[in-house]
Amino acid sequence: MRLKDKVAIITGGANGIGLATVQAFAREGASIAMWDVVDKGEEVAAGLKAQGHRVTFSKVNVTDSDQVQKATEAARKYFGRIDILINNAGITKDRTLLKMSRQEWDDVIAVNLTGVFNCTQAVAPIMKEQQYGRIVSASSNVAIRGNYGQTNYVATKSAIIGMTKVWAMELGRYGITANCIAPGFIKTAMTDAMPEEVRKASLAHIPVGFWGEPSDIAHGYVYLASDEARFVSGICLTIDGGTAR
Repeated sequence: MRLKDKVAIITGGANGIGLATVQAFAREGASIAMWDVVDKGEEVAAGLKAQGHRVTFSKVNVTDSDQVQKATEAARKYFGRIDILINNAGITKDRTLLKMSRQEWDDVIAVNLTGVFNCTQAVAPIMKEQQYGRIVSASSNVAIRGNYGQTNYVATKSAIIGMTKVWAMELGRYGITANCIAPGFIKTAMTDAMPEEVRKASLAHIPVGFWGEPSDIAHGYVYLASDEARFVSGICLTIDGGTAR
C-alpha cells in the first residue's frame, strides 16, 4: 500500500500501459481519477469500484486545455486533493520525414507534448498549494536513440525529458518532484500494429531477449510516484531490457 491516501490523475488510463498503471495504483491504495478519450474507461472504472477501489473516469482530450482544467477542478473537488499526475496518454502516426504530412506532425505534437503541458500546468498549482506532488510523464527510449519513421514521436518524447528537468528545477521548492519514464518495446495494441518483421527484428537488440509487459512500466510509475522516490527528481528512468542504443 505504498500509495495509500494518495490521489492520482492518470491519463490514457483505459488501455495498455495506462490500464496497467491504473490497476497497479489501485492495488497500492491510491484513489484514481482516470482520464481517456475512449468509452472503455467507464467499464474499467466500474470494475475497480466493484473491487472496493476509489476510482472515477472522465472522458478528457488532453489537447483541449479547457477540458483538462475542468477535469482537474472536478477531480480536486471530488477527492479533496491531487498528489500524483501520471502523464501517460500518447499516440503514434509514423511516417518517414519525406512522407510525413503536416497533420501527422501536428496530431502527435498535440497529444504527446501539448497534452502533457496542459495537464501539468493545470495540476501544478494545486500541488504547490499542498506543498507536495509527484509528476511522472511518459517519454520513450527512442528519445535517446532515435527511431526510423518517427520524427514526430521522437520529437515529443525527447521534449518530455527536457521539460521534466525544467519542472524539477522550478517546482522542487514546493515539495514537488518531476520525473519521466522511457519504455522500450512493450506489448500493447500500439506495438501489435507494427509489421511482424519489425517486431521480430527488435528482439535482436534487447539483451534480456523479450519484450516488456505494461506492468513493467506501471511498476516504474508506482516507484516514482511513491515516497520511496522523495529524493529522485529530474531523471528519466529507462525501462527497456537493456536495448542497444
